[in-house]
Amino acid sequence: MNRLPVLSLLLWMCAVFYIGIYLFVGGFLLVRLEVNRTSTCRDVLHPGEERGDFCHVKPRFRRAVLLIIDALKIDFARFDPAKATPRPYENKLPVLEETASSRPSHSRLYPFRADPPTTTMQRIKGFTTGSLPTFIDVGNNFASSAILEDNLIHQLGQIGKRVVFMGDDTWESLFPKKFYRSLPFPSFNVKDLHTVDNGILQHLYSTMVGEDWDVLVAHFLGVDHCGHRFGPDHPAMADKLTQMDGVIRSVIDRLQNDTLLVVMGDHGMTDTGDHGGESQKETDAAIFLYSPSPLFPGPPSQSEPDVVPQTDLVPTLALLLGVPIPYSSVGQVLLPLFPPHGKTEAAVGGLSQLEALWINAKQVNRFLETYSGMAKDIPPVSLSKLQDEFSRLSSDYLTAVREGRSPSPELAASLQAYLTSVRDTCRATWARFSPLKMATGLAILAFACLLCFILSELSCVLIRENGLLKAPVVAAVLVGVCVAAGQLFTQGYIEVAWCLAAAALSSELLFLWRAHRARTSAAAGNESKAPKRAGWLALRCLLVPPLLVPLLRCASLLSDSYVIAEGRVVTFLVFSLGLYIPIHLNWDGLLLPPSHDPLRPAGLLPSPVLSPSAVRKESSTLLACLGLLVGSLYLSLSFHGCREEQGYCQPSLFLSPLSRLQDSQLKNLHYVLSLASLGLWTYLLRRWLRHYGNLNSSGGTVFTARWILPLLSVCLGLHWAVSATPEDSFRNLAELISLAQLALPRTAFCLLELGLFLIWMDPLTVFVKIRAAAPARGSSLPPPRYRASTGISPQAELHHLIPQIYQRMRRSLEDGEVTGDAEPDNRPAVEAYGLGTVYSAPLLLFCGMLGIGLLLLHPEGMALSFLLLLLEMGALLHIHASSTTLNGLDGAHSGGFDVPWTPVVLWSLAATQFFHATGHLPTFPSIQWGAAFVGFPGGHTGTVLPALLVTLNTFASHILFAVGCPLLLFWPLVCEVRGSRGGRAGGEEGEDAVMEMRLRENPRQFGSALLQLSTRYLFIQGAQVFASVCAAAILRRHLMVWKVFAPKLMFEASGFLVSSVFLLVGVTLVLRVDMAVGRWFKRLLPDASR
Repeated sequence: MNRLPVLSLLLWMCAVFYIGIYLFVGGFLLVRLEVNRTSTCRDVLHPGEERGDFCHVKPRFRRAVLLIIDALKIDFARFDPAKATPRPYENKLPVLEETASSRPSHSRLYPFRADPPTTTMQRIKGFTTGSLPTFIDVGNNFASSAILEDNLIHQLGQIGKRVVFMGDDTWESLFPKKFYRSLPFPSFNVKDLHTVDNGILQHLYSTMVGEDWDVLVAHFLGVDHCGHRFGPDHPAMADKLTQMDGVIRSVIDRLQNDTLLVVMGDHGMTDTGDHGGESQKETDAAIFLYSPSPLFPGPPSQSEPDVVPQTDLVPTLALLLGVPIPYSSVGQVLLPLFPPHGKTEAAVGGLSQLEALWINAKQVNRFLETYSGMAKDIPPVSLSKLQDEFSRLSSDYLTAVREGRSPSPELAASLQAYLTSVRDTCRATWARFSPLKMATGLAILAFACLLCFILSELSCVLIRENGLLKAPVVAAVLVGVCVAAGQLFTQGYIEVAWCLAAAALSSELLFLWRAHRARTSAAAGNESKAPKRAGWLALRCLLVPPLLVPLLRCASLLSDSYVIAEGRVVTFLVFSLGLYIPIHLNWDGLLLPPSHDPLRPAGLLPSPVLSPSAVRKESSTLLACLGLLVGSLYLSLSFHGCREEQGYCQPSLFLSPLSRLQDSQLKNLHYVLSLASLGLWTYLLRRWLRHYGNLNSSGGTVFTARWILPLLSVCLGLHWAVSATPEDSFRNLAELISLAQLALPRTAFCLLELGLFLIWMDPLTVFVKIRAAAPARGSSLPPPRYRASTGISPQAELHHLIPQIYQRMRRSLEDGEVTGDAEPDNRPAVEAYGLGTVYSAPLLLFCGMLGIGLLLLHPEGMALSFLLLLLEMGALLHIHASSTTLNGLDGAHSGGFDVPWTPVVLWSLAATQFFHATGHLPTFPSIQWGAAFVGFPGGHTGTVLPALLVTLNTFASHILFAVGCPLLLFWPLVCEVRGSRGGRAGGEEGEDAVMEMRLRENPRQFGSALLQLSTRYLFIQGAQVFASVCAAAILRRHLMVWKVFAPKLMFEASGFLVSSVFLLVGVTLVLRVDMAVGRWFKRLLPDASR
């Protein structure tokens, strides 16, 4: 087989898809333009003055304490004395309601609403800059870069206020060298509930009683980590909230009269303890404001806000502490904290409500003018209307101040309405798109899908073309260099995106032209039949029922209802397409043996390729596997997660780690089920390998199957047991348990890496036994046989013998060249055990090992889901093999190894189905962040390794189905019935099923079939990405774009990247096996090697 063309064509196709995705995402998810300007004390003038220094005016408060309790949702802060049996997270912070009720002039408790995405870094940016984060910022949550925009921390430092920070080390990366003193603690380990909080408490109270600080920021993480690890409805959450209640009481006792206390959450959490999305449970945190001196004019009134946006904290704190509002803030001052106009004597040095609103409006208008001059993305009509409104309000206010009269009461309401309008306008327009990049990305992806389809349909023609990729690659390099040079001369800098776009488009167009020429030449060589087929190729192939299913699914991606319910819909599609196979076979009369009609002449009846008993056996196998498929599909629905939009849905209990389960009987049941599933996974793999004789040799792959696979399973089972152990039990063994939590998963990782390495380096599983033939008694004896068996036992040998005379072996060595030399009669016979599954055995073991490694990154309950995945893969493979055999009854078999569209589509849909059946969803809150800490309970020093572990966890189903995709090519050969592919009916005497050795006999067809299968799988995956891209582009102004369509695009694109990479891994492994088989033949027959 020519391996280089296959691999190079696949690499080129993947590269083109990557460039298209990169360009579209770069145009669709642009970061909002940051205005790198800073407010100064002279920018924000005191009301009514032409010039002045705002910072020298005595502020309302000299000091402030900010206690940030990460993930403090409003439900945690409320207190309901009527609840006799509150849940673990209820009524655990009574200090907030007690203080707000007993001292209404000194304190308030409000819901504190965050703007999505509700991840910690974006929330810190929001309540320090006052700006609105963009969607793409969520990707930076674990690679926080310094905030360049003007912010509260910078402003406080500019006027000499000493800011002391302690807690979440994210602040240190966002504000490097900005703090007077900093005590950061590692934040990424969500399993660690106490390190950060205890570290803060060691320094918090001693710092408060000192005089070397003006603003104290303490960011607690225990509540958030408890939610991630156990969920809110767990006793550990009650303990953590009770601890925070005591902290707040102690801080209140130590406050001085000129100090403001702000207790706040940065975001909320879902019922499972996750966050990142925009559901109300995730966005609604709590904010508590308190001061020993009167803070509010009286008890809460009807005019007070029901909800406080997080951006409003920035201008409010700035004016209360006497610093300029950060330049890019679009927040609005919280009016109840400021006295009404003309009543500022109670608040010494403070601003009135109108004065605060005026300064706020003036700052927001200045930012609006600066930003609109730089970005040009705010609609001109909206911008003009806002500017006219500010001019009118400014005139009214300044006129009243000059004349010394009190402004009208309606002016405050008008200023508030203006500030709200600016924020709403910015929120609506800060989805900055680049239509040109988006269109270019769409064009590249469309051409990539087209070329992938053409390559799959014409693989047998195109693979014979010498230097097919040479011209497209050279053209791509030349065009890319020319575009780069042109940019350098005209602009002075190079935009890599446009160089890649030009290279990809030129390469695609030239390849399309080369493919057209190759098809035309092949059609001319086949006279009249081929041109007719070629003319209708694309249309006829796209309208077949198996392709209509993925095309219908792609069209459905334009519907948010479909995306929300995709898990169940894809399950139904797999079931429907699986049911289509036996129905179609029965329609063609192939599901049952043909009945003999005695009235018709025997000569008119074609001889059946298979006997009636063999047909019945294949049909029974197909129907049995269809039943197994249906059962796996039904059971897999028990492992689905729930989106926020699915109010009726209850997430699967199997999604919770064993450590979260409080019922000991339920925990034991889950553990037993998980162990049984893991054991059955290991047994089925070893049983298959033993059945086909692949456990008899002494190579690296067999060593992996015999020893590393069971050891890996044992490590995983022990790791589950240790992880399920509660922290407060076995205290005498705490150190040993901690060591086991570190050592067991790392040992499993090492075993996995060793096993995969051995399979990769030594993939052959063939055992050779040479025996002397019987003495010759005459010249009529048959030539000696080359026999490849599947087992040592004679019974197994009878079932799976692969006879091959030496001429056939020599022909396979010489890539199909037939030699007529006869071998000596007394040549010893060779029995090669496992040669019939030489390609599929290492690939299946590779998938099995990889599956156990991916299971290690999932909750223990997912072991049963992974077992269902394995059973479904087996059912799909056997359905495909049986349908291939039955389709051969009508002579439909072309003699090649082409894999039809139906099994490829089913394989691709199954990958998506098990994405949902392993508890994943195309939403950011559903990401299982705990995978990053498997084997690393102490956290990570970088971000690459945790990001890799989370990616492997999220796209586990994509990885397994992509690596195992070549099995679709091998399985009909593995399950080949004797004589089913023979040239004569029933096969000739002694003609056994030669299984995968047929691939060695037909190397050109082998390469063509492997390329066709891979490009068909890539086409299905690429079409899904293209549909998601189209949905995001068309619906970019849709209400649900950032909640549904943009996350779906990100997950589809990421899934394609992962799938394509691991498809290349699977194909490369097959090519390595082919090389190893070639070397094995040469060692076996050195005289036949030329």
